[in-house]
Amino acid sequence: MKHWFVTKDGNLKARWESAFPESAATTPNTVLDQVQSGDVVWLTTMIENWDGLIPTLTARKAIVVLLSYAPNDREALKALDLGARGYVHTLAAPDVLNQVALVVANQGVWVGQELLAKVMGGTFMALKNRQSGESQQHSEYLSLLTERERGVALAVARGATNKEVARQLDITERTVKAHLSAIFKKLSVRDRLQLILKLAPVAERFS
Repeated sequence: MKHWFVTKDGNLKARWESAFPESAATTPNTVLDQVQSGDVVWLTTMIENWDGLIPTLTARKAIVVLLSYAPNDREALKALDLGARGYVHTLAAPDVLNQVALVVANQGVWVGQELLAKVMGGTFMALKNRQSGESQQHSEYLSLLTERERGVALAVARGATNKEVARQLDITERTVKAHLSAIFKKLSVRDRLQLILKLAPVAERFS
């Protein structure tokens, strides 16, 4: 896994290199030519057409984190909707960048705590108000999965980490990741957050 920093500001290079010594500061064209599946692309909002680059990069199986000098909820939600897995301040400390990298590399999503609370609070309020007929549709999603995949998916939907899922199901974290990759594909979701949103209506019922 390689870290790519796409920016026009050369002054940021030293900061990023202190977090990821092997990282490369580059241009959009270069990263599009050389990015590999599983690489982490840190994209600044100073880059024109950043919102067009995110879906292009995610289509190539890259993990995208958007960096902003003025983080705000609207921009964060737009980035997540386009497929980004993280959203953080451009000048975040190196140790924070390392935390972000760890989370997104393990199929998690990184946003500010306040935004996360708003997203989850609004989501569950909406789910609570849905008609019962929609719960049946969500239950049908589970029929697409194997028994073991259902166990993993429901545990994640209830908020368990990969480590917790592995302990609950007596499997390895590597196996959990493999199951999640299959689950994401079968349910047509990009990441952990979308999986939670899709299965939240039935997760509690199966707990």
